[in-house]
Amino acid sequence: MPSNQPGQMRAILESVRTIALVGASGKTNRPSHEVMEFMQAHGYRIIPVNPRLAGQTVLGETVYADIASVPEPVDMVELFLAPERTDAIIDQAIELKVPVIWLQIGVINEAGAARAEAAGLTVVMDRCPKQEIPRQGIPAVDARA
Repeated sequence: MPSNQPGQMRAILESVRTIALVGASGKTNRPSHEVMEFMQAHGYRIIPVNPRLAGQTVLGETVYADIASVPEPVDMVELFLAPERTDAIIDQAIELKVPVIWLQIGVINEAGAARAEAAGLTVVMDRCPKQEIPRQGIPAVDARA
């Protein structure tokens, strides 16, 4: 069962620091770009992942082709993908033992979430951290004690 309870989402957002954002876009009008910018402003390190943009830079961060290519550990993988494109990323996150998978609003993959949770990962589904951070009153990363 995804961790969509307010207390669970708050605990996740207070504990993660480095997030791989899969489906990142260099286009400023795209929701993934807006969320990345918002999360960076709140002190999170957001590493963009998009095979079509690999090697380019988005919001000051190098874009990687997939989460296995990210050269440092990440605390969370955030998915901005069509639900039918999430299975491979979920399986890769399980293999890499990424602690949290967060599927954006409208991104629902019950079977993938069940696989991840069975492997010990925490899953949030059909939610947006950009909405949850102010809703939960979570301070910026560098403002936390």
